[in-house]
Amino acid sequence: MDIREVKDHKKQYLDLLLLADEQEDMVDRYLDRGRMYILIDDGKVRSECVITYEDNRTIEIKNLATYPVDQGKGYAKKLINYISEKYKGDYKFLQVGTGGSPLTIPFYLKCCFKPSGRIKNFFVDNYNHPIYEAGHQLIDMIYLKKKI
Repeated sequence: MDIREVKDHKKQYLDLLLLADEQEDMVDRYLDRGRMYILIDDGKVRSECVITYEDNRTIEIKNLATYPVDQGKGYAKKLINYISEKYKGDYKFLQVGTGGSPLTIPFYLKCCFKPSGRIKNFFVDNYNHPIYEAGHQLIDMIYLKKKI
């Protein structure tokens, strides 16, 4: 297993990016300014993570996705642990904004994130169509944060 930074041609992974953020113009808002990491296992890209620098204390996961066939194998958690270790000492917090999905919130809680805020109607106001995950419409952006 190997984790590598992608510095150029990040859109070659658009199919994977769109699993976590299904509207391409929303991905475009952070992809160029973000740092992208891919996890490769058995010669294939399995998962990716894009982070941005939010302030001198905080980095944010903007996109974290694993191909459906590879979900449940711990790849996303390995990327979170890698990011946490890589930026420990340089930043104090790792945060993530996500929808109120029964799939994502428990995952981040298991990764030691704690709820830290909310942006009302984020998904309704910023996407050109309703976003659903696990049968639930995503309305508010829920922020979670952990100390690194």
